[in-house]
Amino acid sequence: MNLFNNSDNPRTLPPLAERMRPQTLDAFLGQHHLVAGDRLLAKSLKSERLFSIILWGPPGCGKTTLAKIIAKQSESQYFELSAVSAGVKDVREALAKAKASREMGKASLMFIDEIHRFNKSQQDALLQAVENGIITLIGATTENPSFEVISPLLSRCQVLKLKPHTRDDLEKIMTRALVDDLFLSTQQISLEDEAKDFLLESVSGDARRLLNALEISISVATPDRKDDETIRINEGHVKEALQNKHQLYDKTGDYHYDTISAFIKSVRGSDPDAALYWLSVMLEGGEDPLFIARRLIVLASEDIGNSDPQALTLATSGFQAVHAIGLPEGAIVLSQVTTYLASTSKSNASYMALRKAQESVQEKGAATVPLHIRNAPTSLMKEAGHGKGYKYPHNHPNHFIKQDYMPEALKGSRFYHPSVEGLEKRVYERLVKLWGSRFKEPNDH
Repeated sequence: MNLFNNSDNPRTLPPLAERMRPQTLDAFLGQHHLVAGDRLLAKSLKSERLFSIILWGPPGCGKTTLAKIIAKQSESQYFELSAVSAGVKDVREALAKAKASREMGKASLMFIDEIHRFNKSQQDALLQAVENGIITLIGATTENPSFEVISPLLSRCQVLKLKPHTRDDLEKIMTRALVDDLFLSTQQISLEDEAKDFLLESVSGDARRLLNALEISISVATPDRKDDETIRINEGHVKEALQNKHQLYDKTGDYHYDTISAFIKSVRGSDPDAALYWLSVMLEGGEDPLFIARRLIVLASEDIGNSDPQALTLATSGFQAVHAIGLPEGAIVLSQVTTYLASTSKSNASYMALRKAQESVQEKGAATVPLHIRNAPTSLMKEAGHGKGYKYPHNHPNHFIKQDYMPEALKGSRFYHPSVEGLEKRVYERLVKLWGSRFKEPNDH
């Protein structure tokens, strides 16, 4: 509901997105899996049993709005900090006020926007207050909290995943703005179907971007003539308001995951041209270049491995370079790494070996370490037989001596099957030379 009543001069009004921020959970549009009557947030507010949460979702999906609604409906003292500008001092000052309020019988809610930008010490400062119930914490992040929020804090919070708004949600939000906003409702606004479709499809589920673009489109389309009172918005006005090409790509929706999948599969499939295309789609869509660089590091080990050990070194160096210089020049680095990894030899042998070893441990548990390869730092351990019978490879020709390293129950087990691709062929040949038939593949004569 619109709480602003100065509609005479639009220049004095807050932005449309702020004017249309809903004040109650019933007025909130979208995120039905969280706010519908029988869902988690609605139930917790109704029962007045709040808990600390991390709201994880894309821009413009309602994280800040939900935090404000929860604070208002719970009648809690509300503290709002932005991780971009707040430091440990700001956090401690807010916590001191919250503690004082608690002693007076009033609950406090602290909202931290972009909590993933807080460093470890800043997040540590919140731990005791959350643990002791001095505050109910609501953190908002666009990044995966598993990677960006410290484990002790994460374990004290419930992570709630928010989704990009659906087209239906966005249309309802836009209609509400045109009808309910005290300024726009006084205007004669005509939105062409093509303009409406383009606007709804171009904002990637971001309600704030939708309302900002709508407000700018109205400004652009406002006629100069005093006698023409109708504001007719066409597709050109919307394009001018958005100031970018129509991109299907968004950083959080299904197309995001489909595109990174296509990119990785193109590199794995040794097609540098397709890999560069999907790389360009991601970069043009505003993808985090470090996300791409991290995936390339994983691919270098998973899909190339020992067939070209240089791949991992290059991918890691690429990540460091992108981190250092950012975009746009970082795209050049990503292109170099992508084309190299796509063009070089491939092997997933080391990755498959790890999976087989893990399956063995999961199925049979961890076996007892054989005595001869146990650590023996004390005389008591040596007397107990730790390390007895161990043969030091460097004391033997070629720095190798055959001996058992596997637990008794797993003797002869084989996890690693090196390929004969690239440099891994040399690995295979050396293992066959050292271990004989144990590493020799059936079809290799």
